[in-house]
Amino acid sequence: MTLKTGIYVDAENIRLCGGYGMRYDVLVNLANLGGSTLLRANSYLAENSERTKEDRDYRLKLYRYHDILRQCGFKVIKKYVKHFVDDEGILTTKANADMDLAIDALLQARNLDRILLLTGDGDFIRLVQALQNMGCRVEVIAFNNVSGELKEEADSFLSGFLIPGLLPIQNEGDRWHRGFPINYNADRGFGFMRYYTIQQDGLQTESVFFHCSKSNVTSDSLFLDSNNIFEFKIVANQENNNKTEALDIRSIDEIQT
Repeated sequence: MTLKTGIYVDAENIRLCGGYGMRYDVLVNLANLGGSTLLRANSYLAENSERTKEDRDYRLKLYRYHDILRQCGFKVIKKYVKHFVDDEGILTTKANADMDLAIDALLQARNLDRILLLTGDGDFIRLVQALQNMGCRVEVIAFNNVSGELKEEADSFLSGFLIPGLLPIQNEGDRWHRGFPINYNADRGFGFMRYYTIQQDGLQTESVFFHCSKSNVTSDSLFLDSNNIFEFKIVANQENNNKTEALDIRSIDEIQT
């Protein structure tokens, strides 16, 4: 049975929470794997209409970005930035597309089996519940600052950092991967990195051996928490019968800070 899939991207949340530079084409490919067919793809973005009129570079860059999304098969839904002054005289800007996303998802879910929701915003918990009650499977993908309750409510949660190619590892080759530690033996300083590869039937999990001495992290205790994500190279160790292992391990949290 083919699963009809929809993608809904809270683009501002993704951009501000670690997902700047996300590849929409990879997202589309992911939605079409494993007996699934992409039926709807919406991205909800903010636009500063005043700046669009006045700043040519901003306008060209923004519209070029919108064109790329459309070429990937996404419908671009723009929410214009609004400026208002609060009771204390402080100028505030707001461009919240949450309501637009929720209404569209609820209306379109009648023709969908599976929804990929890209956001870490806990305000979408009730939307997830409503979609599930309509019979849809809801899979949440996000990067940083993800609501714990949203993770728990979704049928599955996957960090966008772990999806190969979704957020490219800058200036690095194909040997670089992102993964998380499992079965770390603190006394002996070794464990395994779990990571994903993209196959025709979907994401597949792989594991590779690592030793803490081959890392650049500030504390080995980071390997005890499987919620921590690392970047690493996978190479064949000629001194150990060419068995593969992870080298040059670095924490993405330390890279970003």
